[in-house]
Amino acid sequence: MDLHLSGKTALVTGASRGIGLAIVRALVDEGVSVVAGARTSTPELAALALTGHVHPVTVDLSTPDGPAAFVEAGTALLGGRLDILVNNVGGVRPRTGGFLSISDADWLETLNINFLSAVRVTRAALPHMLPQGGSIVTVSSVNSSLPDPLVIDYSASKAALANFSKALSKEVGPQGVRVNTVSPGPVETDLWLGVGGVAETVGAAGDLAPEDVAKGAVSGSATGRFTRPDEVADVVLLLASGRATNITGADILIDGGLIPTL
Repeated sequence: MDLHLSGKTALVTGASRGIGLAIVRALVDEGVSVVAGARTSTPELAALALTGHVHPVTVDLSTPDGPAAFVEAGTALLGGRLDILVNNVGGVRPRTGGFLSISDADWLETLNINFLSAVRVTRAALPHMLPQGGSIVTVSSVNSSLPDPLVIDYSASKAALANFSKALSKEVGPQGVRVNTVSPGPVETDLWLGVGGVAETVGAAGDLAPEDVAKGAVSGSATGRFTRPDEVADVVLLLASGRATNITGADILIDGGLIPTL
């Protein structure tokens, strides 16, 4: 299926590993020129840059000024035209000490990286998209509608992100910019399965093996497995493409049937 993406331009945040890296790779495979924003680079992102279709930009998107600086640098690298924005950057820290252990600084850190980074990048990018239209796809989470006390601040930040995206879709849809979100459940990334990831952190607090925590995380899903990063990327590309031009304000679950309700 031709996604009508060849020759398009894109900004992707949180692009050096995991879901973000998979999205960058998939976009390049479809002929898109990509500016990839991340706090640090990785060998995998550096290898993609050698293709000439990926331009890494080092930036801290959790800061007030980082998002606008990223968009300014990125659009300059892309020749001023921007067709696709993928807000992917985010982070989660299990709160094994409970709600009372979460300080104001913790809350602000979570809100900055998971919510305000997307708000700020979108605010800076939108003027570059409005002249010709485009697509904004934001990676949210099942936790936007599945509150979990273990990640209470993360869940709240993703709920805010979903609400923001839906509201923005109503404003800019008539001007040709589509705004959608994708909400993965547990994904095979270092965030979940790596050293210091969710499985290891939760396991250490409960005297459980990380692999047992991981199994438990997907035990309630229909497929009984983690989602792969490339599976998330495929949905992001469809929403960004010319094959989905009347989809806006939508949230697409990629959770293996983890959420059982309608």
